[in-house]
Amino acid sequence: MAYSFSRARWALAVVIAFIGGLMIASSMDLTRPTFAQNRPSAMDVQTVADASNAFVSISESVTPAVVSITVDIRPDTTRGRNRMQMQIPPGMVPDGMEELFEQLQQGQGAPRVQTGMGSGVIVSKDGYILTNNHVVTRSDMRTIADRVTVRLLNGRQYVAKVVGTDPTTDVAVLKIDGNDFPFAVLGDDNRSRVGEWVLAIGNPLGFDHTVTAGIISAKGRGGQFLAGIAQGNQYGIFDFIQTDAAINRGNSGGPLINSRGEVIGINTAIASPNGFNAGYGFAIPISLARKVMTDIIDHGRVRIAVLGIQIAEIDADDAAAARLPDVRGVKVGGFSTENSPARAAGVREGDVIVAADGKPVDRVAGLQRIVRSHQPGETVELQVVRFGTRHTFRVRLTEAPAEEVAVAPTRNRMRVEPANVTSNNRLGISVSPISGELAQDLRLGDQRGVIVTNVVELGPAFNRLGERDIIVGVISPVARDIRTAADLQQVLNGLKPGDYISLRVLNARPNGPPQSRVVNIRVD
Repeated sequence: MAYSFSRARWALAVVIAFIGGLMIASSMDLTRPTFAQNRPSAMDVQTVADASNAFVSISESVTPAVVSITVDIRPDTTRGRNRMQMQIPPGMVPDGMEELFEQLQQGQGAPRVQTGMGSGVIVSKDGYILTNNHVVTRSDMRTIADRVTVRLLNGRQYVAKVVGTDPTTDVAVLKIDGNDFPFAVLGDDNRSRVGEWVLAIGNPLGFDHTVTAGIISAKGRGGQFLAGIAQGNQYGIFDFIQTDAAINRGNSGGPLINSRGEVIGINTAIASPNGFNAGYGFAIPISLARKVMTDIIDHGRVRIAVLGIQIAEIDADDAAAARLPDVRGVKVGGFSTENSPARAAGVREGDVIVAADGKPVDRVAGLQRIVRSHQPGETVELQVVRFGTRHTFRVRLTEAPAEEVAVAPTRNRMRVEPANVTSNNRLGISVSPISGELAQDLRLGDQRGVIVTNVVELGPAFNRLGERDIIVGVISPVARDIRTAADLQQVLNGLKPGDYISLRVLNARPNGPPQSRVVNIRVD
């Protein structure tokens, strides 16, 4: 008991001493109220101030090079197609021109001259301007507006000449007469990283020379929405910088600026359910826009270097079929022409391109970026994986043919009348032979195969094959043409559950020849 009592007296003494110490410190003003302890340090305050001053300096130096663009379009219902027919992505119509497209669509008579707005950035002191193709063209994204007017920060106004446009990248080059214009410095988007601060400058919703800030949210961004910018052109580029800096209608064509005050992108689109900023903006990398501009100025047109292949992203099944350790690379689905340079060099359908020019290729955008950095006639070294075996090919790039415009189908010419339908449980599909009449409708030429008439939900081929897909061959584990359901079944009989089969499949198109792709399926 004596021991317990002594501990209690000791504890009491400690408490009394602590309270006494607080009272003495308070009387000597050695403490502060607790809320004052949360005040940022002088170093922290200076760091924030430095960042703010950097934004101010960038805005003051770059904003004079940003221009407001106004386009005027005379009414002409015979030129172009309306927005719905051309499938223009939401937010891509120049601000103020929606009424024109509605009138064209509804067939209303004699609409008045329509005015649209956008942005641009001067990139040379003699007056060359980078902007978007969709800012200076009609609804078809190809016919130049009747008048393009440029206004500078100081109020000076010029009628601009459209030097050239490129629908595949949504880049346009303008020229205004004069000298000693303020201009922005072009940077290197390849050095930029996700998470870096950026500024977007433009004329959103008619508010001239507006500056917004955010970060780079992603790089190499593509997808169905962004693919629509190229209007179905097979040489369209889907390699965008994503940012959360506020971008709205009217920002299109304005610059995306890094923390060094350099232009690293041209703002071009937003992903939004209502056409206004929802936190997802996209910019064309300046390395791509600069090459397009150089081609237009030096050659009067864009010279597109191509491999002559049809490519697609890979997924886990594609990586497993190719025996890749990671889901990275680009799958070769077919060739654009019989004399494709990639085919001549030795590339085959089903190959997965994992590197080009010694640089890793993770996705389609990465390969496009590397190839578009070259000129036609130059050589690219490709490293491919062919079902576990690595190969290296040197491909001499060719120039893409004249622009091919995707035309909305007027009717589906395919008349599929299933006959002699055969079910294939190992793939979870039903197939039917192709009649001569159907082969003619599908523009198959001498090719034959079996057409898919049904896909079992959640089966092995679910979401990989679709009805009306045409299976014309097996690439792996054996190479074989498929002309009947029995041919396909014979190959499958030699596979164990868990093995992969690689099929060459044609996608029938009502207004053009079928397009080839490779489909890898894990056999049940």
